[in-house]
Amino acid sequence: MGDLRLKEIWIYPIKSLGGIRLSSSSVMEKGLRLDRRWMLIDEHDTFMTQRGHPRMALFKVGVDGSQLTVNFEQSSTCLNVDFPAEGEPAKTKVWDDEVEVIEVSRASSDWFSERLGANCKLVSFPEENGRPVNPKYEINQEQVSLADGYPFLIIGEESLADLNARLKQPLPMNRFRPNLVFSGGNAFEENMWRNFRIGNNRFVGVKPCSRCAITTVNQDTAEKGIEPLATLATYRKRDGKVYFGQNVIAIDHGKIFEGDEIVLG
Repeated sequence: MGDLRLKEIWIYPIKSLGGIRLSSSSVMEKGLRLDRRWMLIDEHDTFMTQRGHPRMALFKVGVDGSQLTVNFEQSSTCLNVDFPAEGEPAKTKVWDDEVEVIEVSRASSDWFSERLGANCKLVSFPEENGRPVNPKYEINQEQVSLADGYPFLIIGEESLADLNARLKQPLPMNRFRPNLVFSGGNAFEENMWRNFRIGNNRFVGVKPCSRCAITTVNQDTAEKGIEPLATLATYRKRDGKVYFGQNVIAIDHGKIFEGDEIVLG
């Protein structure tokens, strides 16, 4: 199936909003630089995602140097990623993990609340604030950002091709929100990977990624359907969960580039 190559690099700076494709990125312990370092929380300080608010898919995010831009329909707001958050620290949870976050600004929170039609706050997760990965899968007591559980998610193009061959309507990779997309190899082989290198950076595959209803949200229209979960459940289900992609942690913290060779072992 040809060489294994890093084909695409993606970050999702604000959890559950649109992703940004990059030609290169800095690998950090918590994930790629800027990946899921912000999120929206509701009036009960509960984290918000497309599971409950599919319209979050319609917020499109861009980055230019230290400037993050969020566009929604004809409106946009900017965030300086180097500028510290202004608000008070607050405690919230991402699944079972309690994390300490800081409201970015009242103005930012108001902008999102108006467009989402729900009271919410935009909060920042400072790099120094802790959130350990599941001890069962850690290598060096790794920390993670506001991602669901692990710093990186990798998926092969062949895995998506295998799924799409079974679907009436093929789906784009953005349904699965990976950080790393590779070409070459066989469908689902990433689930067998343990130690591998992308360029000069060592990574470890720690567990297959179980998938939720966000994969059923069209990222262009915010409409929800039943696919791909219905089809994945016919051949990628185990212990009551549906799996697609592999969760990964990083051993080295250098840079990666689109086109980097991937070497197993």
